[in-house]
Amino acid sequence: MNITHIEHIGIAVRDLEATIDYYEQVLGLSCYSVELVPDQQVRTAFFKVGETKLELLEATSPESPIAKFIEQRGEGLHHLAFAVKAVQPALDLALQKNIRLIDQAPRPGAEGLNIAFLHPKSTFSVLTELCERPQS
Repeated sequence: MNITHIEHIGIAVRDLEATIDYYEQVLGLSCYSVELVPDQQVRTAFFKVGETKLELLEATSPESPIAKFIEQRGEGLHHLAFAVKAVQPALDLALQKNIRLIDQAPRPGAEGLNIAFLHPKSTFSVLTELCERPQS
């Protein structure tokens, strides 16, 4: 798959502002970006910890995947995201290895990344995101 590094760790939260305050005031981290991702029905906030990012995800609709996740499992770890050189070949390889895909093709994500998800039923219960920074 040509994974280069952990891109980020996604954490589902009910209240983005309160959670940002905790990460900044208690943990001493600095939020460097808050972004609305309308097609995924989320607001995100990003923190950098060393070379890894944390992405907080707050639902903007009761129908969003994050709202449904929190309803079923509560707040907490939502997904693990890996940076890859190219998402589509990584998806093709996953499919060849009988991994169930959520996304058949890359789609736009936060921070201008192309993203796609692998289904947790095929990845030992870890929702896995593949991320690619588009060539400029």
